[in-house]
Amino acid sequence: MLCNVILKTLRDRRRSLLFWGLGMVALAVIMVAFFPVIRDAPFVSEYLESFPEEFMALFAGEITDYTSGEGFLNGELFFLMYPLLMLIYAIGFGSGAIASEEEKGTLDLLLSNPLNRWQLVLDKFIAMVICTLLVAAVFWAALAIGNVVVDMGLNLARLAAVCFSGFLLGITFGSIALAVGCARGKHGLSIGAGGALGVYAYLLNALAPLIGWLEPFQVASPFYYYIDANPLKNGLDPVHASVLIGLTAIFLVISMVTFERRDLAV
Repeated sequence: MLCNVILKTLRDRRRSLLFWGLGMVALAVIMVAFFPVIRDAPFVSEYLESFPEEFMALFAGEITDYTSGEGFLNGELFFLMYPLLMLIYAIGFGSGAIASEEEKGTLDLLLSNPLNRWQLVLDKFIAMVICTLLVAAVFWAALAIGNVVVDMGLNLARLAAVCFSGFLLGITFGSIALAVGCARGKHGLSIGAGGALGVYAYLLNALAPLIGWLEPFQVASPFYYYIDANPLKNGLDPVHASVLIGLTAIFLVISMVTFERRDLAV
């Protein structure tokens, strides 16, 4: 039954997964195609320096060299756009894993099988992890090919590290949405809670270096553990990755415990 639920969820998600994969490939192609224009324009760095520090910190982070492959992708993709897409996908998946089934009235059919509630939650979580990892892997593959085509000078292992770090960030917030859905059974509420926490976490990480009293709280943001170590340049930080994995495990346990104990609206 464990494998059956996972495979059924993957089958139900195959079309959305396909379109997400195509979208990530298209995004990678656009970014890679645009890079030579930036690299060959000597005035770009001077132009970016004219922007207010607060603006750059909010939307592009601390870019060291925008005309390099690492600086360009960090500023254009990995500081905001890529993690945002990972959050959208994982939160949408996690919020619908249990709450959507409950609202549609199909949850009772799943639970009529010899399957424990906690096991159903674990199945759905595993499916979310697989699908989110596939989206991240497709994005990495597209960028890796583009790196060769336009000579971006990227290390493919470190490129995989930042893509994997974004995947970890995504499932962290996906597990939050899953936990809210398991606790309350409301699809919209779980999306709203996961999305709101994602926005707050991003703003906290982006603004903390610029606002003195916020700086001590930066470590409370999952975005800090996703990007602060600059995995595209330095590789995956095992401590930061462990924090994201630990947060995910905590919310997974909360999901299983609350769903096991709650009266269901079926």
